[in-house]
Amino acid sequence: MWTWFHRLASPPSFYVFAGRLAPWLLGAALVLLAVGAYGGLVLAPPDYQQGDAFRIIYVHVPAAWMSLFAYTVMAVAAFIALVWRLKLAEVAVVAAAPVGASFTALALVSGMLWGKPMWGAWWVWDARLTSELVLLFLYLGVVALNTAIEEPRAAARACSLLAVVGFVNVPIVHYSVVWWNSLHQGSTVFRLGGPTITWNMLWPMLVCMLGFTLFFGYTQLVRMRSELLMRERTTRWVKTLVANA
Repeated sequence: MWTWFHRLASPPSFYVFAGRLAPWLLGAALVLLAVGAYGGLVLAPPDYQQGDAFRIIYVHVPAAWMSLFAYTVMAVAAFIALVWRLKLAEVAVVAAAPVGASFTALALVSGMLWGKPMWGAWWVWDARLTSELVLLFLYLGVVALNTAIEEPRAAARACSLLAVVGFVNVPIVHYSVVWWNSLHQGSTVFRLGGPTITWNMLWPMLVCMLGFTLFFGYTQLVRMRSELLMRERTTRWVKTLVANA
């Protein structure tokens, strides 16, 4: 087992492995998203208070979940990169930041579209909204650092340091509705007492969340492959790969 993981940490081995796994993740993600969208938009009944407007949760909640999940993945990779200086972990950090920023932006925009008819305002400086906005700025900070520093490994170390320090914001986002008086509704799925949403509304959301997660896995692998080719372009294995293409 450890031998397999050690071999997978090699850029050429990971490049091949990621190329084989990525299409399967994309196919499974598309199927799950289609099933989740049909279940949420067609099969799920209207909410007794919000009517059909509640259906935006099938985009907003998975996007919000992915904003935290992607940052956690990035922070773990950053910690590994700082402690063990693994090149593949550095690549994972810089690859995850733009994808995580996209999910966070989607969560914020969909939340605004949902908040306007429910709250009567596009934006309020609520604890959940503000901490989620800070999360977006952290992602963009990693992207900016990676762009500003020319030497890839130095850029990756700076990005990793920011990612690790910024991880403190992840539990703040998650527990903000508990720690402070918040206009944003509390957790309805991941809570100690169990979900407060009915099953016919819950299962499409869970399917969409899994679909978003697999789609993140696909985009992460594709971006890591591209980043590896750029970093390793002068190595023998990349030259051989290009010659055999």
